[in-house]
Amino acid sequence: MYLYTCSLQEEVQVATSFQHEPDLDGDLCVVTPPLSNTAVQVRGIRECHYFTRSFWEGHWILFLHPVPFFFSEIKYSWVFNGQRSFLQQDARRFISQRTGNLYVAKVEASDAGNYTCAVRNMMTNATVLSSPTPVVVRRDVMGEYEPKIEVQFPDTLHISKGSSVKLECFALGNPVPSISWRRADGNPLPGKIKINHSSGVLEIPYFRPEDAGVYECVAENSRGRNVARGQLLFQNVEHLHWVQTLKDAHMAIDANLQWECKASGKPRPAYRWLKNGQPLTPEGRIHVEDGRLTISSITLLDSGMFQCVAETEHGAAYASAELKVVASPPDFTRWPVKKSTVMQRGSEVVLECRPHASPRAAISWWRGGELLQGGKR
Repeated sequence: MYLYTCSLQEEVQVATSFQHEPDLDGDLCVVTPPLSNTAVQVRGIRECHYFTRSFWEGHWILFLHPVPFFFSEIKYSWVFNGQRSFLQQDARRFISQRTGNLYVAKVEASDAGNYTCAVRNMMTNATVLSSPTPVVVRRDVMGEYEPKIEVQFPDTLHISKGSSVKLECFALGNPVPSISWRRADGNPLPGKIKINHSSGVLEIPYFRPEDAGVYECVAENSRGRNVARGQLLFQNVEHLHWVQTLKDAHMAIDANLQWECKASGKPRPAYRWLKNGQPLTPEGRIHVEDGRLTISSITLLDSGMFQCVAETEHGAAYASAELKVVASPPDFTRWPVKKSTVMQRGSEVVLECRPHASPRAAISWWRGGELLQGGKR
């Protein structure tokens, strides 16, 4: 009996791709170039070889999605062979929105090609793509085997009143397993439950006490069946929701930034701040007080993705915004200075000088090569 682990090390986090006891000849771990890191994992070989991408037809594949450096509402997708549309999920292919991993239950000849993972931040609408991962399918075909559930929900989940919960379940196998859901106590599933059979997701909206219980995911094919189960426990606490969130800021050098976020929940949440996924330490120009962040005399180095984290013992909520510090030389394109002005002797005249500049430009006036000084006139 062996236990294999393939880990990906990056600057911000460590992503451990997989742990299990193989029931075939072993595992193959393939690590490809970053978005942060991307990995492919298949059965067949005992060692972990890098940049090997050749798989037997009938095997299964796991593409490990990189861990993003920011925390927010994120949507994971995959692109096949550079197509403009994203890879569609079906009974054979599943994308976990919890981890971003792409699972292929049974490899077919048509799966050969290049795979690219995409992370989309739903708050900023920014999308990051990884380098493509090429996959080659060998001619020899693997035999049939019973379902093995590789995506499943935790054994115990504490769900707050009124919140929505999604349970993921997906199995690898040949033939491709079917997925069904049931309650362990034999009671019918509530009518409000939404089941996406193509993506292996069960969703319970507006969680109530009667929704608590043990739920089971059943994976089945002609070679056998496998069951995953987990218990949902009702928590009579108010889940966190934002009362005041953040907005992106484009500011000039030396300006003062002030952001404030407020969340409602019971118990009362505590706040902390992140910059580019790392804890933000109050020092010098940076001041943090609960949900309020102040940065005085900002510089170009202050640019980045900021997040306010509101958290209680029952969970956390993230609000994100980007700070762009703008630096530009004086530019008169928007408000050009008039080349000539006609005026009468003894009248008053105003000559405007309104350059666009960041930071704010120092303005002086010259006449005939002589610097004008401020006076009574």
